[in-house]
Amino acid sequence: MTGSLKARLRAGEKLAGALVRMPSEDVVEMLAVAGLDFVLVDCEHGPADVGSLRHHIALAQVHGVPVLVRIGEGEHHLAARALDQGAQGIIAPHIESAAEAEALVRALHFPPLGTRGFATYPRAGRFGTVTAAEHRAAAESTLVIAMLESPAAVADAAGIVSVAGIDGYLVGTADLAASRGPDDPSVAELLAAVRADPGTASVVRFDLAAGAASAAEAFADGAQVVVHNVAQVLMEAFRALSRR
Repeated sequence: MTGSLKARLRAGEKLAGALVRMPSEDVVEMLAVAGLDFVLVDCEHGPADVGSLRHHIALAQVHGVPVLVRIGEGEHHLAARALDQGAQGIIAPHIESAAEAEALVRALHFPPLGTRGFATYPRAGRFGTVTAAEHRAAAESTLVIAMLESPAAVADAAGIVSVAGIDGYLVGTADLAASRGPDDPSVAELLAAVRADPGTASVVRFDLAAGAASAAEAFADGAQVVVHNVAQVLMEAFRALSRR
């Protein structure tokens, strides 16, 4: 693998990664050896703190595999610390409006685009051994993905992804289903609407995948990136083992 995830996506590559919710360096290493394009560490629903997150990032980088981090809602400080430890990008849940997308971008980018604190001595700056210019240039490859998880977010999808610095979107179908009111369209209809919206066509579409078949369907339907849920994959394998 060569180039940042952002550069590879701009070149039109289709990528497959894996969502790791439980802190496990062995799982991260197995995914890297298996040939996944990236690992997404879930700090929204998983227990990983910055210490364990750093271990995951360092181990993945030994194998040349980039790491993305899903933060919790509004956890901009965690996002900045994850980037300082070498994460290549952030997936942010519950982005409801262009204003929230703008706040996210400001938190994740150095001035003049944003307000992220600048320092070369964390791990991403090779502990102060890169120049300020090199560190700034590397940070321009930061990937920022907005999660759309409500009917209101889907309705404002074009406005959200049009914000400078937002590179793509991921629809969180579980939260979308949970947030629907009785008069809202179905999840399938909401998904179809956001995917057909001309305003989302110029950014990267991430899809969650339940397995190889659904990943193939997502790619065929226009997704550029699929993310496999490791917990789901493992549980299906464990259930199969338990059948008599």
